[in-house]
Amino acid sequence: MRIAALFLAALFFTACERQDNVRESVDLGDKRAKLGAYKEAVRAYESALDGTAKTAEVHYKLGNLYDDKLKNPLAAIHHYDRYLDLVPTEGRSKEAKSARADCEKRLNLTLKDGGLMTTAEAARLRNENERLRKELAELHSAKPATAAHAPGGGTDKMTEGARTHLVEKGETLASISFKYYRNRANASKIKDANANQLGGKDMIKPGMTLIIPDLSKKKK
Repeated sequence: MRIAALFLAALFFTACERQDNVRESVDLGDKRAKLGAYKEAVRAYESALDGTAKTAEVHYKLGNLYDDKLKNPLAAIHHYDRYLDLVPTEGRSKEAKSARADCEKRLNLTLKDGGLMTTAEAARLRNENERLRKELAELHSAKPATAAHAPGGGTDKMTEGARTHLVEKGETLASISFKYYRNRANASKIKDANANQLGGKDMIKPGMTLIIPDLSKKKK
């Protein structure tokens, strides 16, 4: 009983810590946005995302930021879609749908060499892009991750038993670390495992394939 109580307490404190981190990141994003530091605001908001409905509002904030301030309707559409996926009929769903439709209209005017693109054609292109990304992810996952080599030669122990992850828009090393380890602090482990590709930097881009090291193995 005592072990169970300690376990539950640990889960409670972990959840509280996570909520505090999310709140701090959102507050920082709000402050940066008010100061006009929009790219810094984006990074702060993205670090708060965890893929759950609890951070749906952050996707809405990102959608507005990309739409109104950064003039990037494609990125705005992505975050409005994520908001509607998480809370399809609640909160700001009506506003998100309206804003998304407006972004799509403006995006259509800029695509296809400046000509008009129908909503159906835009949807077809998005679906085709999603299909290609999934196929690429399957091809990479089929390759043995242990083929990676350390800079000094030989097999890098960190990549043994590792998985791969195809980076999507809006993801950061911290959010990917939380997805696989439920802990953002292991972002540095992912960065180290991908040193050849990232060059020691934290910046990642959609379409990158990252090695996700297996941290469950005990060092001998």
